[in-house]
Amino acid sequence: MSSAHKNLSIFKTENLPDISWKKFVVIVAEWNDDITEPLAQGAIDTLVKYGAKESNVLKVYVPGSFELSYGSQVYAQKADIDAVIAIGCVIQGETKHNDYINHAVAGGLTEVSLKYNKPVIFGVLTPNTHQQALDRAGGIHGNKGDEAAITAIKMLGLA
Repeated sequence: MSSAHKNLSIFKTENLPDISWKKFVVIVAEWNDDITEPLAQGAIDTLVKYGAKESNVLKVYVPGSFELSYGSQVYAQKADIDAVIAIGCVIQGETKHNDYINHAVAGGLTEVSLKYNKPVIFGVLTPNTHQQALDRAGGIHGNKGDEAAITAIKMLGLA
């Protein structure tokens, strides 16, 4: 279902694992920061709401979405980090740059997750327009950051 028909901030929360002792890092792309900051805050607020200690949630910046894979790897390899949430936004625009960036980031984050055997969550918006991004960063379609945090929590429950 597309997010145009779903609120990203509404999800099932039954049987969530205890995350009170888990450590998270939220890696945030600085590019499109009017979008990525609300996404990151949504992720942090959701983690805390569902039991994470604020002191166990680290927020780190990378220049853009392309750098999320490396930034995620730096933290995923740390034994004391339980999950990584990568936050970014690549807007379609007039060129095909988004196709290359989004594909590289998705593959890179998957690779990091599998390499370090821990959740590395794709919290990257891939909208066609700036307005669509705003709508998914706390606007009419909720906040993709909320969804990314819940995904991290649920994935920790698999172990």
